[in-house]
Amino acid sequence: VKKEQEQTQSRKSQLLSIMATTRRLGKELEDIRNSGIQHFRNLIVDETNILNWQGLIVSDCPPYDKGAFRIEIVFPAEYPFKPPKITFKTKIYHPNIDDKGQVCLPIISPENWKPATRTFQVIHSLVALVNSPEPEHPLRADLAEEYTRDRAKFMRNAEEFTKKYSEKRPVD
Repeated sequence: VKKEQEQTQSRKSQLLSIMATTRRLGKELEDIRNSGIQHFRNLIVDETNILNWQGLIVSDCPPYDKGAFRIEIVFPAEYPFKPPKITFKTKIYHPNIDDKGQVCLPIISPENWKPATRTFQVIHSLVALVNSPEPEHPLRADLAEEYTRDRAKFMRNAEEFTKKYSEKRPVD
């Protein structure tokens, strides 16, 4: 009987945790939609699964200003106690984003994550990283080296790559 009570209690606490996560994400989603943020557009959230978001990163900075980049944000059930995971679904020529779309973004690394961090702040950090690569924390050493040693070549290659692979920029 005691084991059944413990299991029931465990299920209740899991359910309360999921409800708290859903409430928090609902509020954050509303805040982002009302913010008028220009660099994160076309936000799509599956209403049956608020833990999965998609949107477009729209940079104003060369070489990424010729297209838009679809990202997916997946929140763990333990959010905000564990960070979301961001994946680029659109290919991008960037030293901090690998060819699988994984991102090296310090704000969401397990050692830096704070439960008080909002998704809006994560998106802001991601846009800043896209606009200003950090070659000292690369996921693609070859691109970091090119960015550091021959910026003009990097910019040309990234612009061509953007024209070839990126999505259309949303029209206001």
